[in-house]
Amino acid sequence: MARSRAAYEYTEAEDKSMRLGFLLIAAGLLSLLGLGCCWLRPALQERGGGGSANCTVLAVRQLGERFACTFSCGAACRGTARYPCLQVLVRTSRSSAPALLHEDERQLRTNPKCSYIPPCARDDQENSENVTYKQKYWKEKVGSQPFTCYFNQHLRPDDVMLKRTHDETVLLHCFLWPVVTLLVGVLIVVLTICAKSLAIRAEAIKKKKHL
Repeated sequence: MARSRAAYEYTEAEDKSMRLGFLLIAAGLLSLLGLGCCWLRPALQERGGGGSANCTVLAVRQLGERFACTFSCGAACRGTARYPCLQVLVRTSRSSAPALLHEDERQLRTNPKCSYIPPCARDDQENSENVTYKQKYWKEKVGSQPFTCYFNQHLRPDDVMLKRTHDETVLLHCFLWPVVTLLVGVLIVVLTICAKSLAIRAEAIKKKKHL
């Protein structure tokens, strides 16, 4: 009787496999829950209040106003520099009114008055050169060629963005790995249970042969 009961108990290796499987399942579920709250809801709000359009550059100009940015020069070293404001005005296929182009939602929230924020350098002249290079890019390389832009009614409906913050690739990678972790955990648990079940059946068949 004790021998039969022992056959149904998991060995130490099987017990570790089951624990690992349940741990992976819990990690996958918690990751999906966290990413769903942090990423999926903002992404759905963005898609619900926005869309895409075709944009054409109308004007590219630098304003006389300069804005401050913070640069890092070491672990405990930070400073402030300034950069000129570049504006790229475009016409969209959804409206004939000019719209201000932004890199993405983060740049729109950081500085809604400008179209581009350069990487902050200590030297103001370097920042100005980066902005001038971007200005030449929009004037000479893009010119009057149409390109895809995006708008969001929840932020500034009169402004457009060059790219979305929550695009399909980012969302795919954010949800792919938690799902893979969850499936691996389920697979480990199922295989461990199946292996134990087969071992018990083999033990039962072996006993019947000896009777």
